[in-house]
Amino acid sequence: MTMGTDDHKQVVLQVGAVLKRLRKDKQLSLEDLSKISGVSKLTLGNIERGETNPTLGMLWKISKSLSVPLMELFAAENSVSLSRAGQGLSIAEEGRNWVIEPIFQNIGNETEVFRAYLQPNSSYYPEKHHPNTTELATVMSGKVKINVNNESYILNQYDAISFRADGTHSYINESNDVVVLHIILKYAPNN
Repeated sequence: MTMGTDDHKQVVLQVGAVLKRLRKDKQLSLEDLSKISGVSKLTLGNIERGETNPTLGMLWKISKSLSVPLMELFAAENSVSLSRAGQGLSIAEEGRNWVIEPIFQNIGNETEVFRAYLQPNSSYYPEKHHPNTTELATVMSGKVKINVNNESYILNQYDAISFRADGTHSYINESNDVVVLHIILKYAPNN
């Protein structure tokens, strides 16, 4: 996650508090959550205390194991949301080849909207998402190859694709320009 130092620390603490609340709401111990998520008990404890900056892959594993949308881990109660590109929370995969910025989250507890940036000549292979999750991606700038269950699709600016995201999928940028996408995740009810 990237932000200003004070904002960053606040988000890390907020994620920890939300994770702890969600875990306790589901009556799971740290050990229980570790077993179902594949994230070590020590790391989970450090996240809950705000002592570590979790990777995007780790956050996906945790949200999937808790059966909650990814952005519920960042839940903040606001009646109006405004998202400006390059401002606010951004979450980067290791190596910073793939960075997402939440645009809107927990729309009816079933939908999340992200702005994603894929760096030049790089790729992103996400964790499989929650069961029955649909991913909709629109290319806002650039050209990207999206692989879904061993099929490849080339998308140019303003092209869009929809697919089940609980299978294997990846984003590949073979150009020298950053690709910008808008991504909507539609979770199945009760995930």
